Amino acid sequence: MSRVGKMPVTVPQGVDVSIKEDQISVKGAGGTLSVANNALVTVKNEGGKMTFVPANESREANAMSGTMRQLVNNMVVGVTQGFEKKLSLVGVGYKAQAQGAKLNLAVGFSHPVNIDMPAGIKVETPAPTEIIIKGADRQRVGQIAAEIRAIRPPEPYKGKGIRYSDERIVIKETKKK
Repeated sequence: MSRVGKMPVTVPQGVDVSIKEDQISVKGAGGTLSVANNALVTVKNEGGKMTFVPANESREANAMSGTMRQLVNNMVVGVTQGFEKKLSLVGVGYKAQAQGAKLNLAVGFSHPVNIDMPAGIKVETPAPTEIIIKGADRQRVGQIAAEIRAIRPPEPYKGKGIRYSDERIVIKETKKK
């Protein structure tokens, strides 16, 4: 059996989990999230601990039990604490500005880049060269961060561009005569 799938998910106070035959939904202070329930996994909620058991002995059911456990754990953590991704801008004149649910970027193009944030995602710019993306859904926070980074990914010669704050860029050596 999957090692991750064996561990139960503890549901803290103030978080409501409802299990239906087709979906599992988690409701808390951070919002409501849901995931489709898989037929290969049997989900039980007993006294604030959720267990995920494979429905049969197949390899797919074993793998899916660990996947479903981690998806539900991410939802529980998301509605209680939330997730965040930090991006940093490196380059002369590169700056970002958050205006409500919009992010305005000046990253070396002849025009400004404006990005609308979807519902449930907040964006902050504590400094002109820092972007913080926050939300309850881990997948959507990571996807928005990847889309913002894709606007101007870091280039390998000077390192200019938008990068994750913990990302390391390997700088290439320039051509010599």
